[in-house]
Amino acid sequence: MLYDRVADLDVRIDDYDLEWFESDTSSGFTRASTVVALHGDGETGRGEDVTYETDAHETFHDLGTDLAFAGEYTLDSFSSYVADGDLFFGEEPGQPIFRNYRQWAFESAALDLALKQADTDLATQLDREYDPVRFVVSTRLEDPPTGDRVLDWLDRNPDLEFKLDPTSDWTQEVVDRLAETGAVRALDLKGQYHGTTVDQPADPELYERVVEGFPDAFVEDPEVTDETRPLLESHVERVTWDYPIRSVDTVEELPWEPEWLNVKPSRFGSVEALLDTLDYCREHDIELYGGGQFELDVGREHLHAIASLFYPDAPNDVAPKAYNDPEPSDDLPTSPLAPPSDPRGLDWR
Repeated sequence: MLYDRVADLDVRIDDYDLEWFESDTSSGFTRASTVVALHGDGETGRGEDVTYETDAHETFHDLGTDLAFAGEYTLDSFSSYVADGDLFFGEEPGQPIFRNYRQWAFESAALDLALKQADTDLATQLDREYDPVRFVVSTRLEDPPTGDRVLDWLDRNPDLEFKLDPTSDWTQEVVDRLAETGAVRALDLKGQYHGTTVDQPADPELYERVVEGFPDAFVEDPEVTDETRPLLESHVERVTWDYPIRSVDTVEELPWEPEWLNVKPSRFGSVEALLDTLDYCREHDIELYGGGQFELDVGREHLHAIASLFYPDAPNDVAPKAYNDPEPSDDLPTSPLAPPSDPRGLDWR
């Protein structure tokens, strides 16, 4: 099993720092994140907390600088130590999943540090190889939606592929215009989100419009209702899941056994939960592709490293972070991303 290859890695932590990152995004909101930097034996391991609340990051920086992490662990014992702690300081996070995001920051930093202290990298430790990573660009359309944003991107680079977030104001004209590009690989219906700024309630007319309009695209995170189920079950090979996927148990709880899943490592919280799910999907012939969360720093590299090892040729929603800038430059990396020539730890650059 994959986790067995890393669970017993030794990791020594002498101290740590929290690093603040903030940036405007192409989706119209300001993203804040915190990078946890664990130091030990002259090495530094880093992991990114992608919690979607700036206030939670401010509290983290105010109250989280004096936590007791110094000591000698295995990766597995450190994971248990972090899981038993309160990383939100007595407050209830805005969404329960935020606890996983912060735990992942510490666990990925510890894995990065342990690998560096062992003078190795994730691929070597797992007895795998890094391959070039195919990526797609994830974006929401302008308001009102026209498709111009996608066409503008294609004018810059006609080889780009896209993951889009359909909403109920997408007209048939918009669907037809985008379908003509042949560049849409995934449609995120956001039907599994509740109480967030991106909720998209089940809309049978929208579902039919996009499922039929993009016959080769993944249909991600639909809401399964009495009205939408017949359409979805007739395209079950294309229906994929993202937001609910956090462990093997969550895969087994899906409405049907999927053929494809979207993997966002931060959703799992622990390295063990992620690697056990990767093992489960391999054993059950479930194909995977990667997803991102507007990471601003090292978290994006970690997505590239994991995608490179497990699903490099899939339509991964892990475009380099510069693609999320409000005004992206003209010299952006192109797909596929070349693997590092001399990797260490979880670094992938």
